Amino acid sequence: MNADVDWDALRAIALAAAGRAYAPYSGYRVGAAALASDGRVVSGCNVENAGYGVTLCAECGLVSELIHGGGGRLVAFTCCNATGEVIMPCGRCRQLLWEHGGADLHVETPAGIVKMAEVLPQPFGPDSLGR
Repeated sequence: MNADVDWDALRAIALAAAGRAYAPYSGYRVGAAALASDGRVVSGCNVENAGYGVTLCAECGLVSELIHGGGGRLVAFTCCNATGEVIMPCGRCRQLLWEHGGADLHVETPAGIVKMAEVLPQPFGPDSLGR
């Protein structure tokens, strides 16, 4: 999988998304991009809010675009700040990525490409619900 992903192109899409972020309070723009299982590329940017608790992370927009576009699974993911530096998703976003990509999702991190199982060990997911 790793060899099939154009990480430079994916990161460029994330950087373009960061440029469209709405970050008037922190000034910290984040963009995210991912490859879906059907070959689509989805992206998102952070959208801040004066009520800080309802701020949306870039990954929220990305997952929304994934679902709006027909669903599927995420297979490769990256996010970066406004200067193009690869950054880690926050805890809430790791949970979102687990839900829509699972253990085998490839995640670009500052330390390299790793699987989601390494980014979020011992996850809470659909199997945890004991249905």
